[in-house]
Amino acid sequence: MSHQQRHTLGGYGKTEHEVDWSQIGETLTMLALAVAQIDTSLHEGNQSINKLTTSFTAMAGNSQKLLQLAASADSDMPQKAGQIAGELQQEIQQAIIAFQFYDRLTQRLEHVGDSLERMGHLIGNAEQRYQSVAWNTLQQHIKSNYTMEAERIMFEHIMAGHSVAEALEIYRHHFDKQAQDNFNTDDDIEFF
Repeated sequence: MSHQQRHTLGGYGKTEHEVDWSQIGETLTMLALAVAQIDTSLHEGNQSINKLTTSFTAMAGNSQKLLQLAASADSDMPQKAGQIAGELQQEIQQAIIAFQFYDRLTQRLEHVGDSLERMGHLIGNAEQRYQSVAWNTLQQHIKSNYTMEAERIMFEHIMAGHSVAEALEIYRHHFDKQAQDNFNTDDDIEFF
């Protein structure tokens, strides 16, 4: 698939010859949702891994400074050690946050896998594949697994027929706003 074709799945409107509901349309919509979830997960995962690399590099540098300081007979050692320890603590907190994003990434990819498998079973079931109620149940199950408001908003946009690109833009806008709200606080870091 070429780069221009990426994120074009979804946003299919009905033509005048189509019925109000079809399993093909539902399949395409659900696949568009899966593509959007995978893309956002990978994007956030890359950011977290980059932050982890930077944080652990800085922590290694600061621990080396502490070792050198302890080996010296500097009279300012307690003050310098305290400053370095404070920086090390901040870097550790940033690394923990990045690990939490990685945890979210793996959970999200597990949900996508579960959703795709459920959809496959639905398509494979001759009695249910043409039943709008079965598709609605699947969609509600998928929606119930979302823990972030940005994910629910993206879901609603995909279900309304918007393209993956449009849903991703809306998701990123809400995610970036939430990240700013969360990272500019003095909240305690929660280990997972």
